[in-house]
Amino acid sequence: MSAAEAVRVAVSVAASHGVTCADPVVLKTGSNVLVHLSPAPVVARIAARTALVRPSVEDHFARDLSVSSFLAGRGVPVVTPSAELPAGPHAVDGFVLSFSTYVPHEHGARLPREDVLKLLPDLHAELRHYEGPLPTRGPLDDVDNVLAHLDGLGVPDLDRFRTWRDCASAQWTEHHNDVQPLHGDAHPANLLLTPSGPVWNDFEDTWLGPVAWDMACSADEGAAQRAVEIYGGGAAPSDVEFHVETRRMFSTLWGVLTQWT
Repeated sequence: MSAAEAVRVAVSVAASHGVTCADPVVLKTGSNVLVHLSPAPVVARIAARTALVRPSVEDHFARDLSVSSFLAGRGVPVVTPSAELPAGPHAVDGFVLSFSTYVPHEHGARLPREDVLKLLPDLHAELRHYEGPLPTRGPLDDVDNVLAHLDGLGVPDLDRFRTWRDCASAQWTEHHNDVQPLHGDAHPANLLLTPSGPVWNDFEDTWLGPVAWDMACSADEGAAQRAVEIYGGGAAPSDVEFHVETRRMFSTLWGVLTQWT
């Protein structure tokens, strides 16, 4: 799927609901395509690689809208579902897409990882009140799905990832502590820097898992103890270290997917 096709579908769906886009601006491509439907204050999210490896990608998009709407109702600064048209998710012409509110922000700017860790406890406190259904295996489901997809493409040399997956699965329960609803991908790129302060974005990967997972999203490799100190407790450094390694290996696996799709 090309970004141009994604833009075309997003503009068409928006127009069918009375939202006119004269100057679409692609904000991001990769796992998903994000496009600002300028001049409307609307951002379309169109599943790209995620659609290849997530049979339930529509559920992920619905979860993003549900969690962000819930948090906004509790006063958390988040990117909200669009009020300009039905937020979705929509399934159109083989594409899955949703619509959120465009939030003016400093493109490409990132909070330091330490500052993200400082913001996480307040976010987690609010997420604990979320009662919607959530997956319980989180990244393990993605790993299984990516490996199955790559197998189907005939990609060679996947044994090291299978070995790692099996090892991580065997140790998973040991490090599955302090479980609650998570952001799921709480790294600096998912905090938009706006004139009024940081705004959380992208709850597509929210799952019911260990707090250490979210810490690992913004922990420097080899600095698990420091991450726990900045956060203010909440998890054992050994758990954070385990999930930092899990994320590193999954990132490498996702890189293989990127090369082959």
